[in-house]
Amino acid sequence: MDQDKILTFVVPAYNMQTYLKRCLNALLASPDNVDVEVLVVDDGSTDGTLAVAQDYQRRFPGIVRAIHQENKGHGGAVNTGIAEAAGMYVKVVDADDWVGASSLAEVLDVLRRQRDSDDPLDMLVTDYVYDKVGRKHKHVVDFSKVMEANRRITWDDLGDFGIAQYIIMHALTFRTEVVRMSGMTLPEHTFYVDFIYSYQPFPWVKSIYYLSTPFYHYFIGREGQSVQTDVMIRRVQQLCRVNRQMLTATPEATDEGVTPGLYRYMIHFLAIESSITTVFLILSRDSNNYRVQKELWNNIREYSPTIYRDTRGKLVSRAMNLPGPAGRFCVRVGYRIANMILGFN
Repeated sequence: MDQDKILTFVVPAYNMQTYLKRCLNALLASPDNVDVEVLVVDDGSTDGTLAVAQDYQRRFPGIVRAIHQENKGHGGAVNTGIAEAAGMYVKVVDADDWVGASSLAEVLDVLRRQRDSDDPLDMLVTDYVYDKVGRKHKHVVDFSKVMEANRRITWDDLGDFGIAQYIIMHALTFRTEVVRMSGMTLPEHTFYVDFIYSYQPFPWVKSIYYLSTPFYHYFIGREGQSVQTDVMIRRVQQLCRVNRQMLTATPEATDEGVTPGLYRYMIHFLAIESSITTVFLILSRDSNNYRVQKELWNNIREYSPTIYRDTRGKLVSRAMNLPGPAGRFCVRVGYRIANMILGFN
């Protein structure tokens, strides 16, 4: 690893010609970016995405690198970026998203202080913004109620997360070696692998630093986006696939090195992803998917009765598994209300 590079941005890009320039301009906004690396992984695009990336590579030699590969999906593109990253730290930024310039300066300042440390931070957490199409008010997700800012902390220092609150990929910057030590390989041609990315490396994270700044801007609501409700219903089996990989990455509370705070958070997150999958199985109104819903929770119980007990006992899990047609009706209504308030789809 080239330790001259403090941060690698991995930019998975498939047919993102329209948005890629905005993303790259934001990542390159720092006047002092010689120690920043931007890897644009063109995932077999059929538009001008690769040409845009190659143009930036020519304009920013030694900083931007265009990597072309046959289409492997978002997970395959992230895998390539992680394997190629030269930076001490790595952050995934989707090609239709961007970062804030002032926040970028703050993030680089924190990371640069780790360069000569004998015990560098394993994970940086920052806030993110839902930049939804057509909405003037932008919802900012911050973690000030669950972790203290500007201080090195551990999993055991975290507070209690809300019923639907969790640390997603957009909030995370990992030490690159942590991701590699975790052995994480994201499934190819599969959507929603960001759940895995935001989960599997955690047992290798021993130190956390929270910087309360709206770093990541999550562009949401464009036509055909993978988080639109109808799209997620069609791809609900991929959510099930993601759930299975998350389950096998979940440690037992008694495993060596697993602290109470780490186990508590991972169970919380597993319960949320399992419940999200359950919601879309219910929203499909497909009786076959109702059976898949039962199988999902049975699989957790078969894998580990303890993990099942702790996951299924969470309030969010109980709320998403209300019995019978009346229970499914309540889930559908609750989803519509939450979507109207938060605008997450």
